[in-house]
Amino acid sequence: MAEQTVQHKPVGISFGFMDSLLAEVAGVPQAALHLDVDAICRAYDAIVPVARRLGIDPPAPRLAGFSYNHVSTLGAKVTLTLDTPEPHLAPCIGSPAEIDNLAEPADYLNTPVVAERLELLERLRQRRPDAALTIGHEYQGPITTAALLMGPDFFMLPYDDPDRARRLLEFSVRSAVNYSRTIKQHLDLPVRPGGVGMPDDFAGMFDPATFAEFVVPAWEGMYAGQQATRRSLHSEMLREDHLRYLAPLKIDMYDPSVNHYLTPETVKRSCPVPFGLRIWPSEVMVRSADELVAQYRHLATFGPAWIMFHLDCLAHEPKIAAVMEVARELAEEPASDG
Repeated sequence: MAEQTVQHKPVGISFGFMDSLLAEVAGVPQAALHLDVDAICRAYDAIVPVARRLGIDPPAPRLAGFSYNHVSTLGAKVTLTLDTPEPHLAPCIGSPAEIDNLAEPADYLNTPVVAERLELLERLRQRRPDAALTIGHEYQGPITTAALLMGPDFFMLPYDDPDRARRLLEFSVRSAVNYSRTIKQHLDLPVRPGGVGMPDDFAGMFDPATFAEFVVPAWEGMYAGQQATRRSLHSEMLREDHLRYLAPLKIDMYDPSVNHYLTPETVKRSCPVPFGLRIWPSEVMVRSADELVAQYRHLATFGPAWIMFHLDCLAHEPKIAAVMEVARELAEEPASDG
């Protein structure tokens, strides 16, 4: 049989170091990357040789990615100790009637979690002026925000009490937009039209009809409220029937993330907008370097705008080095997202 050469369009590289790796190279608990400036500096100094071995620029120091800043300002209780790698969050809405009395804080910057993280950022910037101007993710998308505030009961609310469901989603959108603006202004970051990314993993919990009625207008409100000129979406529970709504929402880039409901074949078939694909951390754990290289080449055949992969521990560095080599081969301009 004659050999055939399959031509791929260039595939962007999206690569990063996971917090578990940063904690390992620094010899600190993972939670310390949220709480301890000394640990953060040690981790980002220790990651430099790893970055150089992989042929990428070392990432700038930053507070570890923290997803609950916005919801903490609205009353959700966040607990984080050195004994647990990630924060724990407890909902603050006990019954649908409490939605009627929701109110934004008088000053987002003086709420406990945000004030603490801003102070940590100030101390980190004093030590490392090149540190990223961020205290973590600005917000979750409106569906995830509503679920974090109310707990799993929210997923029945559109069916049991649609008016209050809309009210909670409108509050989630309004408060997120105002919180984002407040944080940007405090950090002297521009508040102007531009690209807006939104993570909303729980949106796929709703059937397509309910999704169209509740999720679509909430997403539109988030993007419009931030004057988005380019819209990207990260949502890992969408099903194939949800994908048709991405084009009317003018989504420019869709990240299915670690989605057990969407295969690359499904995304290629049904996603009407550009998309990215991933090699999941669990796949890096169980597959050999040769298998991961073959997987990367296979994912590239679906025409993604980028393929994302991460290094989660030093033991997996040889595998990631092999993936990075093929990624560079297939990329137009290799890059790292830190």
